[in-house]
Amino acid sequence: MAYDTLISVSQLHDLFAAGADLLVLDCDFELGEPEKGRERYRAGHLPEARYAHLDEDLAGPPDGSNGRHPLPARVAFAAWLRKQGLKQEQQVIVYDSRGGAWAARAWWLLRWMGHAQVALLDGGKQAWAEAGLPLETGYPASVVPGDFTPGEPLVPAPVSARQVLANVENGGAQVLDARDPSRFRGDPNPIDPVPGHIPGARNRFFRDNLGSDGRFLPASELAAAFSVLLDGRPAVLSCGSGVTACHNALAMAVAGLPEPRLYPGSWSEWIADPARPIATGDA
Repeated sequence: MAYDTLISVSQLHDLFAAGADLLVLDCDFELGEPEKGRERYRAGHLPEARYAHLDEDLAGPPDGSNGRHPLPARVAFAAWLRKQGLKQEQQVIVYDSRGGAWAARAWWLLRWMGHAQVALLDGGKQAWAEAGLPLETGYPASVVPGDFTPGEPLVPAPVSARQVLANVENGGAQVLDARDPSRFRGDPNPIDPVPGHIPGARNRFFRDNLGSDGRFLPASELAAAFSVLLDGRPAVLSCGSGVTACHNALAMAVAGLPEPRLYPGSWSEWIADPARPIATGDA
């Protein structure tokens, strides 16, 4: 059985017990402390997991105008995946310790590369540890490179800042911003040098996709919440830098909703051009 959205701790444990051929990616990260995730990985990670660094592995180089975490070049990302041992049609599991905030980016990127067999561990590393299951420390042994070759993207084409600007005028799609409500409103914060949001956007804080246990809400609840926000329009997903927006993409996939389009540059790209309009407040 292939998993392509979420996988539970018990399901993953069963795959390990059955000797399934898996690639597990630990995507832990901390904004403002880029080495913190790697430190957590070394201190304890799922068996045979490789580490995926948001800045270094799951993003391309920023140039001051394309956002903090632009998409990596497909050729470079495919090479990195092969280096981690990825094989064609191999099951990939991604996780972190922040409710999927960073791992969802890896999930979306793999689908963008045409790899369908990728799932996020529901509940993350905490759920695994709380189940009394083992963690490993340090780094795994040397990895035999895989044979992965990119295929046609399994996600709609990302949108550009120019397309988002046009949408401000015509309103054909609904922009959903995954940042927390205070950043969306435009309250001063240490992350956004210019406060506010894209005019016409609505706020869907990515953590609202999770229950109190850190696991994703049932599909029916997610579908109802997103349907109210979208009101029949297609979705364009944004956040601070195109990362937690992917959490909303995963939630929509769990809910069985139409595929949204990602705005990779998101707010950090939008504000790089002072001519682009900015809104503040709750709407």
